[in-house]
Amino acid sequence: MQAIKDYVVHIDSKKRVTLRGASYQYYNVKEYDNGYIMLEPRELVVPASISAKALADMDRSIANFKAGTVSEEIDLSDF
Repeated sequence: MQAIKDYVVHIDSKKRVTLRGASYQYYNVKEYDNGYIMLEPRELVVPASISAKALADMDRSIANFKAGTVSEEIDLSDF
């Protein structure tokens, strides 16, 4: 694979790197022991529906609530 861009960057005082002309707004970053940093582009999208795992968690929470398996009341009067 041939590089499209090849340039040197530096880390600023807040440990940030600026990508020139980046094609994406979000990147997944992986740092390796040997000093390599891999950036993989990410596109954030709104999910089409609630996942099956999330629905199962909600069902389990409601079942626990109905069975009385709940934590102590939290005092929110200070707020």
